[in-house]
Amino acid sequence: MAQLSKRLILSYIFDWIIIIAIAAAGGGISFTTPYHRPFSPQDFDISYPYVKKDRISTSLLVIISLVAPAVIIFLVSVIFVPGPTIRKGTPTYKTFRIKLWEWNTGWMGLGLALASTFVLTEGVKHLTGKPRPDLLNRCNPDLGPESLDTHTVGGVKIFNGLVMVSSTICRQTNKDILDDGFKSFFSGHSSFSFAGLTYLTLFLCSKFAIGIPYLPSSSRADLDPSYALPESLKHDKSPLSTTPDSNTHKVLLRRQAAAPPTYLIVPAFLPIAVAIYISSTRYTDFRHRGFDIIIGALVGIMSAWVGFRWYHLPITRGAGWSWGPRSPTRAWGIGVGVLGYVEQQSLKHKDHDLEVGPSSNGSDSGRGTSDKPLGIGAV
Repeated sequence: MAQLSKRLILSYIFDWIIIIAIAAAGGGISFTTPYHRPFSPQDFDISYPYVKKDRISTSLLVIISLVAPAVIIFLVSVIFVPGPTIRKGTPTYKTFRIKLWEWNTGWMGLGLALASTFVLTEGVKHLTGKPRPDLLNRCNPDLGPESLDTHTVGGVKIFNGLVMVSSTICRQTNKDILDDGFKSFFSGHSSFSFAGLTYLTLFLCSKFAIGIPYLPSSSRADLDPSYALPESLKHDKSPLSTTPDSNTHKVLLRRQAAAPPTYLIVPAFLPIAVAIYISSTRYTDFRHRGFDIIIGALVGIMSAWVGFRWYHLPITRGAGWSWGPRSPTRAWGIGVGVLGYVEQQSLKHKDHDLEVGPSSNGSDSGRGTSDKPLGIGAV
């Protein structure tokens, strides 16, 4: 059994420490007092009723967006990895190591997506201090003439004209309720749910080859029109096999890919549907406006994509695998002029821990279609 590099292991432990530190930074921000943006007591946009109980509580949000995806990623990594492309007779310990690696990268990507979303969300909420749609009911402002004169910070005082007041006009005694009323932009439920559940969708699409069929730009169809034709047609002198615009050439192109079974749409779409529902409750609970929810969703989706691609190959070309580990000598970083975190000589090593995954030249366009190893995925 090949010895694992302590230097490499420590570098990935440090990666976990960084992810946890990012999340902790978001938690630290959440305990600070947000900026209280001035508001108008006559603004109907912040006059919605204050609903004390959220339909989706914060604890339930964490269970749905973090705990559930983590459990599913673990089960998929343990049950379905490494798949049919593993070489027959591979020692059990090597199979275990690839399962462990896929589980680790699956969780690291999820952690990075959620941690970055959390710190971004809390940071922007506290910096902008945008009033929620239910702020006036939270605030319970004192609208007496003297109070208005004291707390007015802007606007036009003509008759009962529009004025802007500070949060000091509020009679709300619960500081947490009042502070939370200035955290409208952007929606944390929306960003967090879309980060965790979009990442889960990407992970499942990768592992189970769920994707829209595409024609590779380097398809051999462009080089040899007879490639992949039925044997009975390869030497046929009829126009079907010689005319570039014939139906035979179209058959060749259409055999480069195929649509996945339709039932696989369910695991791909279900997490997104749940995220949409969670986000919608923030609108019906009068916690956010539509714009806040949309921006939160976009931030979550962006974070999920970054977290997934940081540790995983592209869905359509990666055959379901995550990137392999860094080379031990490059585990902690590289200097200027060095290409990548994997030493090229390690790619040529004959004794790979586990010979599975897509080949480096991209020649494998399917999964489990060959009896030979599909390339290197050494862990």
